[in-house]
Amino acid sequence: MISVLRLGHRPFRDKRITTHVALVARAFMADEIFIDTKDEELERTINSVCDRFGNSFSIKTGVNSYNLVKNWRGIIVHLTMYGADLRKTIPKIPRDKDILVVVGSEKVPPFFYEHADFNISIGNQPHSEVAALAIFLDRFTEGRWLDKKFDGKIIIHPSDKGKDATIKED
Repeated sequence: MISVLRLGHRPFRDKRITTHVALVARAFMADEIFIDTKDEELERTINSVCDRFGNSFSIKTGVNSYNLVKNWRGIIVHLTMYGADLRKTIPKIPRDKDILVVVGSEKVPPFFYEHADFNISIGNQPHSEVAALAIFLDRFTEGRWLDKKFDGKIIIHPSDKGKDATIKED
């Protein structure tokens, strides 16, 4: 199981970025996302996407991130620009345990660096947590997300010209 923890969500400022973090997590094979700030609108948005496009992905907001990390029974991966090289570290991550991928927004408290099994740098320059999560999940899943089937009401078909989708009737 792959879970994602989004730290530092500020609904008045980060609504779109946190939504994109959740959408990337869902599309790139994570099973669930935890958000440290309660945001019922964000929950409705992501649940609506899951309902329309498929997937059993879940979202929970208002999670105590410190307790979640302290009690996590699997591997904790923290994505940061101050971490170890992605290419050298990904092969070291066990595939037989649950993974919690931590992504921040603002300055991440030292607690999360200290409790992570792996602090991984996607790049050593300022970058987007959305991009960092996408790159990590792509590499960690070895691109298997590309073959994942989503059984939703709307099914998008690859097309090099225009939109191609099937809409299932209830």
